[in-house]
Amino acid sequence: MLGEDDASDRAVDAVRPGTVTPPRPHSREHVHQAEATTQTDLPTARNDWAFFLDIDGTLLDLAPTPDGVHVPGELRLCLGALERAFGGAVALVSGRSLATIDRLFAPLVLTAAAGQHGAETRAAGVPARSAPDPALEPIAAALATFAAARPGLVVETKGSSVAVHYRQAPEHADAVRALAQRLVEPHRERLEILPAHAAFDIKPRAATKGRAIAWLMTRAPFAGRLPVFAGDDTTDEDGFAAINARGGVSIRVGRAGERAPSAARHRIGSPAEFRAWLRACVAAVTPQPEHRP
Repeated sequence: MLGEDDASDRAVDAVRPGTVTPPRPHSREHVHQAEATTQTDLPTARNDWAFFLDIDGTLLDLAPTPDGVHVPGELRLCLGALERAFGGAVALVSGRSLATIDRLFAPLVLTAAAGQHGAETRAAGVPARSAPDPALEPIAAALATFAAARPGLVVETKGSSVAVHYRQAPEHADAVRALAQRLVEPHRERLEILPAHAAFDIKPRAATKGRAIAWLMTRAPFAGRLPVFAGDDTTDEDGFAAINARGGVSIRVGRAGERAPSAARHRIGSPAEFRAWLRACVAAVTPQPEHRP
């Protein structure tokens, strides 16, 4: 049986390459994305594209907690088809750890990926690489102690980075920011705080999605292709800049009424619409069988 998100995906599945059909009226997605239901400026896919895809807020709808996201079965099928259609040139580029990415999308495992904003990377023929900063362990412990006394705060320890989520306790946002700044201050030459959707990520300064994309673009099967990167918030802006510098396709995935400043050259209204566009990309480069009378 299809879940509600899977059914929503099916509802927007019949799209023409380069366009996105809005969700059907009265669906859950339509109610929440009513102001963002048209998108016509995304280009039609080319065979020489390479895809770099953020996860939360881009491929997946946001959830109250990191573990609360739902991965539609149709999305796994779509990503597998995308990888086959574009010669393997598909990578997930996320703030999540590689281990969490693989768990979320299992049994699908994409060969190339970048986790923790680029602190972890892997590619064909190159095992996963990461370089945890020793300062992160005591920082994570201090944040966990702080969160334990404030219900609703969630600390996500990822190895090479740590995030504090306050979506369920927005009244603590300022206090979380102040504590994170105090903890990072002695290590500011190496670590930085990256604001995200109702969260703060503490990560190595050297790790960015833009650098991860640039590294992957030097390796097969990405080298020589036109890069496409889609993201949804400030953590993706350096990725948009890296893509724009290469003349690629940068896409900001938004929510109803959102027009946040962004370096992205294209916009689309919601993860459901973006998933539909990805299916259109597969259709655009997949030979269609001839229909004989």
